[in-house]
Amino acid sequence: MVDGRLTRTLLLLAAPLVAQNFVAVAQQVVDVFFVGRVGEDAVAGVGLVVPLTALSLVPAMLAITGTHVLTSQRLGAGDDEGARRVVWAGVVLSIALQIVVAVVALLFADTFVGLLGGTGAVADYAAVYLQVYAVGTLAAGVSDVFEMGLLASGDSTAALYINVASFGSNLVLDPFLILGWGPFPRLEVFGAALATALGFLFGLLLAVFVTFRGTRNFSLSLDSFTFDTDVAREMVSVGWPAAGQRTARQAARVAIIAVVSFTAGSAGLAAYTVGARISTVAFVPAIGLGNAATSVVGQNVGAGNPDRARRTTWVAVAIAVIGLSVFAAIQLAIPETVATVFAPTLTPEGLSLTVDYLVILAFGYWALGAIYTAESGFNGAGKTDVSMYATMLQYWAVRVPVATVGSGILGVGLGYGVHAVFWAVTLSNVAAAVGLCVYFWYSTNDGMLRRASDSASAD
Repeated sequence: MVDGRLTRTLLLLAAPLVAQNFVAVAQQVVDVFFVGRVGEDAVAGVGLVVPLTALSLVPAMLAITGTHVLTSQRLGAGDDEGARRVVWAGVVLSIALQIVVAVVALLFADTFVGLLGGTGAVADYAAVYLQVYAVGTLAAGVSDVFEMGLLASGDSTAALYINVASFGSNLVLDPFLILGWGPFPRLEVFGAALATALGFLFGLLLAVFVTFRGTRNFSLSLDSFTFDTDVAREMVSVGWPAAGQRTARQAARVAIIAVVSFTAGSAGLAAYTVGARISTVAFVPAIGLGNAATSVVGQNVGAGNPDRARRTTWVAVAIAVIGLSVFAAIQLAIPETVATVFAPTLTPEGLSLTVDYLVILAFGYWALGAIYTAESGFNGAGKTDVSMYATMLQYWAVRVPVATVGSGILGVGLGYGVHAVFWAVTLSNVAAAVGLCVYFWYSTNDGMLRRASDSASAD
């Protein structure tokens, strides 16, 4: 983590994370695959609340991000006991916050769906999915905290096993619970959400087992349990920008989905949902690589190696940009085939819009790679607020205005309809990638990583 070849270190650490994220994406894609067999309204209902399901994990981000950054820095500085205190604080904080989320979703799901323009069968499907998913985040949040403790120690393989258990069980359960295979009742969208929640639970059980059994670098036990309020406050100070970043991103997606719903109806929602799920396949390697780079940057900041932390970030950016450019070329070559495979029940209008969206998305895939990896340089240094501000600008200064004005939904603007939304996604990704890379270059030349290293050593 703190010496040796950077490319080798990043790829070895990232490989299980990429595999883990592909399992997660497989779960999402398979959800769409089987829900697509129920009908276009079912796909549209799930797609309508995707940003809300993502928002349901925002509070846990305080604990998840804080655990990742603070644990890696303490382990880099040789403070194993301090690292354990961080993880336990993250567990307690995550449970408390996600209980509130579950209660709110159970009480107000119908209201949230109505505000997004959902009506009829689409609204019914959306509300049910949101309620069950929100309850499942109780297990997901704690599982992610344990994963971050393991990942911060350099053990990304354990995180892979945890996610394989979580999402693998979801994959197996989907056809039985959604379509009613065998002796199971046909639960449709409720079955899709239930399979996801049960998958979160299975992942948590394995996370507890692995963390308590211990790895060569890190372990917990009930004897080590403590809740340090000072650590919790530090965790919140590090984690709140990540929570704010996710909130800004998902709130903007709520606005985008509302624009799609009002301009193109269920066909547009289905196209947006399929495109979003498939695009996730493209950028999950960048997410895995970015998480790996955050751990490496954090440990080198804690160990007093700011130059190696800087090189780590740029190497990760280069790998991600090249890899996602290859994926984009493939998607550009066969967009209709991809759309048909994943949602064969789409109407002709829905299929046409999905193909258009897949083509437009592909032009910005390289930028997604640069975003997730450039952020790792700031996050590993504890400057998580930079990622938050970048996301706010990406979504609220570019994506939402371009989509709103371009679609003409407010009665003014260019009147390009839902295609303006599709282009707004790609243009905002490119703007964020360029801005983050330029600012990271400027900040490192100005001594950001050196100051973070001095601060971590002093702590």
